[in-house]
Amino acid sequence: MNRIAVVDDEKNIRETIRLALEREGYAVEEYANGEEAWAAFRPRWPDLAILDIMMPRMDGMELCRRVRAESAMPIIFLSSRDDELDRVLGLESGGDDYVCKPFGMRELTARVRAALRRASPGVASSYGLRAGRLELDDERYLVRWDGREAALTVTEFRMVRSLAEHPGAVRTREQLMRAAFPEDAWPNDKAADSHIKRIRAKLSVVDPAFDGIETVYGLGYRLGREASRAR
Repeated sequence: MNRIAVVDDEKNIRETIRLALEREGYAVEEYANGEEAWAAFRPRWPDLAILDIMMPRMDGMELCRRVRAESAMPIIFLSSRDDELDRVLGLESGGDDYVCKPFGMRELTARVRAALRRASPGVASSYGLRAGRLELDDERYLVRWDGREAALTVTEFRMVRSLAEHPGAVRTREQLMRAAFPEDAWPNDKAADSHIKRIRAKLSVVDPAFDGIETVYGLGYRLGREASRAR
């Protein structure tokens, strides 16, 4: 049974998440702040942590940085919709994904499952969608570029999938954000540029010459024609 740590200074949020995850068969541990969680993590790491960004006595980003110095366990941040900078900083500090408050439990549990799948060794490959040199694994939220794998967050994967489903066609920032956050009635399309920047950076690790996602100024992005052609 996977152990999940929920770290949030709001008791009602912790309890709501705990009940939802326990219904899915997870063992859940609750902590009211980063210091409590850090003290509990060290003897035995959980399989995944859900961290609020803004907390007293060690915030989520500082806790994430400490964890990342010793563990690669998946981390999902909770963030208010208006705190775009906090979400970006949270991902840059080592978070794997984030969910905007208020959020639906179905969305959160789906992201938990996806993060645990990505972290599990020995999962069979299931690359289904292919667009030239780009392949997508819907089970593990992985992409493969020229046969080399890169792990993306759920948000990043959904955006790449939207591009791959329409190779060569321009996808606006709003279209990409709606693909990334299908349950969000008011996605903030201004965040699309930050997501694309991180996607490009991750794919550049497996291919320093990666240029598969083109910027169409004033409109959005597209999977470039060269990327859409198999080698």
